[in-house]
Amino acid sequence: MMPWLARRLFPVLATAALIAVGMVSTTCWPLLVGKSAWALPHDLWGTMVAARRLAHGAWSGLYAKPTGLVTLPGAAVILVPVAVIAGAAGLSLQIPGPHYPYPGVWLLAGPYAIAIAAVVLFAADAIADHLGVARRWRALLAAASAVALWSVVVRWGHPEDPVAVGLFLFGILALSRSQTRRAGWLIGAAVAVQPLVLLALPFAAVVIAPRRLAGFLARAAAPGALLLGAAAVANWSATASAVTSQPNSPTVNHPTPWTSLAPHLGGGVVAAGPARVLAIAAACGCALIAGRRWRAALDEDGWSPRILQELMWWAAVALALRCVVEPVMVCYYLWPALAVALIAASPSWPRLAATSAATTALTFASQLPWKSPWTWWAPMIAGLVLALFLARVPPPAAEDRQRARRRHDLSTAGPTGGAAT
Repeated sequence: MMPWLARRLFPVLATAALIAVGMVSTTCWPLLVGKSAWALPHDLWGTMVAARRLAHGAWSGLYAKPTGLVTLPGAAVILVPVAVIAGAAGLSLQIPGPHYPYPGVWLLAGPYAIAIAAVVLFAADAIADHLGVARRWRALLAAASAVALWSVVVRWGHPEDPVAVGLFLFGILALSRSQTRRAGWLIGAAVAVQPLVLLALPFAAVVIAPRRLAGFLARAAAPGALLLGAAAVANWSATASAVTSQPNSPTVNHPTPWTSLAPHLGGGVVAAGPARVLAIAAACGCALIAGRRWRAALDEDGWSPRILQELMWWAAVALALRCVVEPVMVCYYLWPALAVALIAASPSWPRLAATSAATTALTFASQLPWKSPWTWWAPMIAGLVLALFLARVPPPAAEDRQRARRRHDLSTAGPTGGAAT
């Protein structure tokens, strides 16, 4: 383990720090500032109930109240271990509130959720290492990624998002090493946990040789299809309603300019599913445009660090499309695009530093409770565009000029570092 720990030191430290900060900020800090209850991510409790039902074999209750589950069953599967331990310890899954201010299960579920979510930190570090990013730059990447991850897990309680993105990133890394079979299963597991990665899937598909594409897509579809099929057989109506409509409340969360265009489901809730299909279609179009040049380069020279870096940036753009068309937004919806944009920026210290600053600012600014689309959604989209712009991969001509300039500087430098006379 020691060589592995030495190589992945920064994500290990970032994970430990995030667990410590997350637990202190949710339990001790609220009491120090005069609160009467812990500040917990309430969204986690519904998924924990779904996980406990899975552990008991009650598939029919996976999408029944009070789980509130709207993603694929993999989101509950990843929490089954902690749900089993909590049940054996007699810990209640009652939703925290005034009558249950200090739920003991959080002391178990909190560190577990943060630890499994940290898979994305290790995936980001592995890709940066593969790209040849210097260790000191990877330290900043781990720190900035951990800060952004706080919003998803500690603040909102959705470890399934980073688990899915982390598995997807490991799948892309496997593709860059010509491990197509492994990549298919990893990306399939990612889709089964959280299908938001379908936005970035087209960018993986366009770089695969045509003769291997069918097998790759079959593996990418199999885990999610099996889990969803089992849930549908057990309770078709609840499963179909939750997965296809994906209800969200504009009064609880942040409305966008498209809220009025979304199908209304009654009770002030709208369906987010149709808009997400539109985002996937837009991502497919972007992949066809970007992938044509990648395919030609792969056929000629094979995988290069530049292709992997460009793929990361385009994947970030695809993940950002969800935020553009979403009828109702939640703060952590911004995170997937920001996390992948940081990886795309990592080979350049100035771009990484600028993208890290933008990501950190946007992570905390997104927690503002404003409800107007033009005071919350519009600034968030502007910040997302800025982060993607800062993380952009410069065109090859610009990189060639930079390398030529560096060679010229080295050739004209004297032995002491000054100009030659």
